[in-house]
Amino acid sequence: MDELSSDNFLLIIKEYTAVVTIGASTLRNQGGAGVIDCAREFLIGLDLHRFVARRQSVFDDILDEETDRLLSQFPVEGRPWGTSRKAINLFMREVLYNRYLCEEFSFHKIEKWLEVPLDSAVANGLKKRFAKRALPVWPGLKHLTKDVSEIYQAHAQTLANQIGVPRVHLDPLLWVENR
Repeated sequence: MDELSSDNFLLIIKEYTAVVTIGASTLRNQGGAGVIDCAREFLIGLDLHRFVARRQSVFDDILDEETDRLLSQFPVEGRPWGTSRKAINLFMREVLYNRYLCEEFSFHKIEKWLEVPLDSAVANGLKKRFAKRALPVWPGLKHLTKDVSEIYQAHAQTLANQIGVPRVHLDPLLWVENR
C-alpha cells in the first residue's frame, strides 16, 4: 500500500496495529522470528467482524477457532497454544483501544468478553490478589494450555468485577505492576 486513501486507511491501520502489537519482545522465546512474522500476517488477515457475536458462548467459540487456526500456522514444533492465544488477545485489545478500528468492527459490543492477554506479569498480578492455591503454578506462555488459561481468565474476571472494569483492561494495570 503506497498511498493513504480513504479506501485503504483502515487496512493500513490494521496492519500497523498488528505489527506494533506483536513486537520483538511480545513473543520472546516462543520459537523465533518465524513465530512473530506468522502471528503478524495472521492478525492482518483476521476477519474481526466474525468476533462481534450476540452471545459470549459464540464469541468464545470463535476465539478458540482462531487460536487453533493461528496455532496450526506457526512454523515451530510443539506449537505453543498460549503464544497463539496471547497474540490474538493482545491484538484484539489494541483494536478495542484504537478509535478507528473499534468503530469499524464494533468492538464496543464485545468489550466485556475480551480476555486479558496472559503472560507472567499478569499471572503474577493475579496470584498476588488471590489465595496461594487458588491459581495453578504459572507454566510459562510456551506451556500454557487452554484449561490453565481458563482458570486464570476466571480469576481475572473476578478481579475485573471487583474493580468494575472489563477484564481486558486488567492488562495495563497488572503488567505495569509486575513487569
